[in-house]
Amino acid sequence: KLVVEIAVASLLVFFGYRLNWVESLTGDTLLTLIWIVGITNAFNLLDNMDGLCAGVALIAGVALIAAYGGAAPSPPEVSFAALLVGACAAFLVYNVHPASIFMGDSGSLFIGASLATVTLGLGGAAGGQSSVLAVIAVPAFVLLIPILDTTLVTVSRLLSGRTPATGGRDHTSHRLVAIGLSERRAVATLWGLAAIGGGIGVFVRHFEPGWSLVLGALFLVAMALFAVYLAQVRVYEDAGQAPGGGAITPLVVNFVYRRRVAEVLLDTLLVAIAYYAAYRLRFEGDDWGEQFPLFLESLPIVVGVQMMALFVTGVYRGVWRHFSLMDGVVLVQGVAAGVTAIVVTLVFAYRFDGYSRTVFAIYVLLLLALLLASRSSFRLMGEFVRRRRPAGERVVVYGADDAGVGALREVVGGSTAGVQIVGFIDEDDSRHGARVHGYRVLGGYDALAALIEAGEVDSVVLGAGPAGAGRLHALERLCAGRGVALSRIRVQVENLVDR
Repeated sequence: KLVVEIAVASLLVFFGYRLNWVESLTGDTLLTLIWIVGITNAFNLLDNMDGLCAGVALIAGVALIAAYGGAAPSPPEVSFAALLVGACAAFLVYNVHPASIFMGDSGSLFIGASLATVTLGLGGAAGGQSSVLAVIAVPAFVLLIPILDTTLVTVSRLLSGRTPATGGRDHTSHRLVAIGLSERRAVATLWGLAAIGGGIGVFVRHFEPGWSLVLGALFLVAMALFAVYLAQVRVYEDAGQAPGGGAITPLVVNFVYRRRVAEVLLDTLLVAIAYYAAYRLRFEGDDWGEQFPLFLESLPIVVGVQMMALFVTGVYRGVWRHFSLMDGVVLVQGVAAGVTAIVVTLVFAYRFDGYSRTVFAIYVLLLLALLLASRSSFRLMGEFVRRRRPAGERVVVYGADDAGVGALREVVGGSTAGVQIVGFIDEDDSRHGARVHGYRVLGGYDALAALIEAGEVDSVVLGAGPAGAGRLHALERLCAGRGVALSRIRVQVENLVDR
């Protein structure tokens, strides 16, 4: 199959299709072959769940039409993309879950090769100013989901000692299902991400390149965090190395397991993005052109000093999965210390001549927002997945105080099958109607009794619990009579050594 793909790619190059990403014709020819074969295989690998490949192809085709279809006359590749979109849309009607027809290699390989070729043909339409950015970025963003899936699968298999050539249930869609999403929601999530990537590709093609660069960089960071989150999902039955797999080099293993290295590299990128965006928000048009030399002159100072400040204040001692309010305070300290040191350095180096105080005020807000978003991303993604799991056991938490919140975390965090939190019950009237961690306080004991009588609750978990033994006994009798589980979560401290 790979030999045939290379032969087809070579034929397309022979007929003049090229990426035009580099000046060297030899290098560009090799890159074009890799692009065609890579995208063809990416869609082939993406055909692992009902409707996924056809849906992503449809979205990619629409994005390419939107990006390049405005010219008169439109390039012939736009007409071909429209035909491909129509075919995928008709096929998708019968291919969504539960599918009545399936795509297979004959469909996915054709779609991948077609879209790879269309992007090559349309690349020359970018022209002019957008030459480098648009020619590279538009197809990359439009086809980002297949590229991401292939990269994640290849890297994860190599690191686990498996060969990338064999099949498996370790794709992005399978990982989303493994953490609790239904197949429909997993596919819809990837469709949504493909649509965002396609929209950014259209934005890059038609709008100002500076903001396109910022938007594209932020989306790439978000997708990288998404891939890292999914990479942590256990999808292989054996924890060790697969039989027959080659051993990964110690250097790569050492790098992968040093998460702090990736964290520092990410923050370096975020600092640069925040500083660039601050300048672009403050200065527009000709003013930006006049200020650009100052931006370029100060960028190394900003990056270096800010990274040192984040390190010294202890930002890199935190654990993202358990990001808390105090971790946010440390981030604020790191950003504040960094911008103070940056301003002092610029005063000593350049007397701060020509620099705008407003730029640094905007920079602080942007950088803090980006750092907080990156650190809380794993918790946000986990919460997003938990709230979209198929509805399982319907649970009411008794108590909307600290004990109730602790019980909620134990119930939600300890369930892999998925639970549906109906809400909180609390005897404090002032809390009724409020929301705690996004769940409504439904009322007091009488509201709970009504829910149980109506059969709308499967389990009651006590945090603080009812006030008084009499009401607790009444709740026990009510739950026993209606077949509703009643449990209490306790934290027990056992003294192993007395003072």
